[in-house]
Amino acid sequence: MSDENLRFGFGKNWERYIRENFNEERLFISKEQLLSFLGMDDLFGKYFLDVGCGSGLHSLAALKAGAAKIVSFDYDPNSVSATYIVWEYAEKPESWDVKQGSILDTQFVNSLEPADIVYAWGVLHHTGDMWKAIENTSRLMKKGGLLYLALYTSGVTLPSDEYWLDVKQRYNRENWFNKRVTEIWYVWKFLLKKKISAIPSLFILNANYKKERGMALYTDIVDWLGGWPMEFSKIEDVKQFCTEKLGLELVNIKTGQANTEYLFRK
Repeated sequence: MSDENLRFGFGKNWERYIRENFNEERLFISKEQLLSFLGMDDLFGKYFLDVGCGSGLHSLAALKAGAAKIVSFDYDPNSVSATYIVWEYAEKPESWDVKQGSILDTQFVNSLEPADIVYAWGVLHHTGDMWKAIENTSRLMKKGGLLYLALYTSGVTLPSDEYWLDVKQRYNRENWFNKRVTEIWYVWKFLLKKKISAIPSLFILNANYKKERGMALYTDIVDWLGGWPMEFSKIEDVKQFCTEKLGLELVNIKTGQANTEYLFRK
């Protein structure tokens, strides 16, 4: 199977999330989490650029927070379709533009107007060229603008980075049935810790999962197992690259999960 055929269908996963899980409560949670990390009460008058928009949920959250202009784009046409569903739900606002394009495509990047807030959550490590993607994304910031970035952190998810890179490639080679078997294996081994007594805690986790950015547990399990291409990064390497090479200022950071969240100012 070629590298391109091995690529995970992020967009199909997000389309399912929107059709099965999207609601106003998740939207509110997403908006509050976004504003909290940005350290803002609202986004009134701001231009919000969503790099790798996925489901479109966070673009809609920015709209609900008062953003005056929103541009959302994704490499995956199914992610673009999912975002259009959310755009239509929002009654097709003229201030929100949805596009298909790659952050690695210099010509496409140059066609975009720099924004006040550039949002790239859990995206750039799936491009196949993470450091170029980060650099291209930084070019989309206005002077004084903010970059809200989330990247998978190296050495955090046990047993090892190499272990999960192998799992992801094998998952994408499997047929439909074996993918479901792999998902059950993951839940049994890593969420239940091979303990039947832990099943009630799984139900609690599923019920409370939306409190984290408005996401859904099963969607994130599939995203984690299938997310390929994939790169991990060390926190210090990201900080050094963004501050020394790109000339950005780190203004906020949140660790403690597989994704480290960074907020940089230009």
